Amino acid sequence: MALTVLGLLAAYLIGAIPIGFLVARAAGGTDIRRAGSGTIGATNVLRTLGTGPAVLTLVGDVVKGYLAVRAASSIGPEVWAAAAGTVAAIAGNCWPVFLRFRGGKGVATGLGAFLALIPRAVFPAAVLWIAVTAVSRYVSMASVVACLSLPVGALLLGYPRHSVIAAAVAALIIVWRHRQNIARLASGTERRLGERTPLA
Repeated sequence: MALTVLGLLAAYLIGAIPIGFLVARAAGGTDIRRAGSGTIGATNVLRTLGTGPAVLTLVGDVVKGYLAVRAASSIGPEVWAAAAGTVAAIAGNCWPVFLRFRGGKGVATGLGAFLALIPRAVFPAAVLWIAVTAVSRYVSMASVVACLSLPVGALLLGYPRHSVIAAAVAALIIVWRHRQNIARLASGTERRLGERTPLA
């Protein structure tokens, strides 16, 4: 159990690496938390700094999510270590200790984490994300729909119960982190993909 706890801590700390914050700093010294939505995710980086920094943020978040789960499963001997590490990595991204627990929304880190945990379930969720984004141009809507579909896909594809539970918990976290976006979607004030946000 001690090794599993250590693995979960490693997964959290890897997930907590603030990729978007670091990319924004390197791109021009911007504190991405003071622009746009105030989060450190790729969507806010895109709206604030453009495509290049956003792609770096996206790739970095996906990679760290994948590595976090691998670390948890390598250190922790329990069969559920990787599933718990997935949740820990997403929690790290959303509430990073390095930025006083003010982070992203867990989508890209969750993508990388679930690619390590339940890769076959990620494909249909990713297709759904692309379809909703293409039709609506609302990244937040696509993210919520895709994350809610993931535990259903994991269940239908026969993944272990702990993986299905991890996907459900992750979906709840991501929906909670998007609660303001959901409110804006309901009121018709949510920004669409491609709209730029001026620097603070």
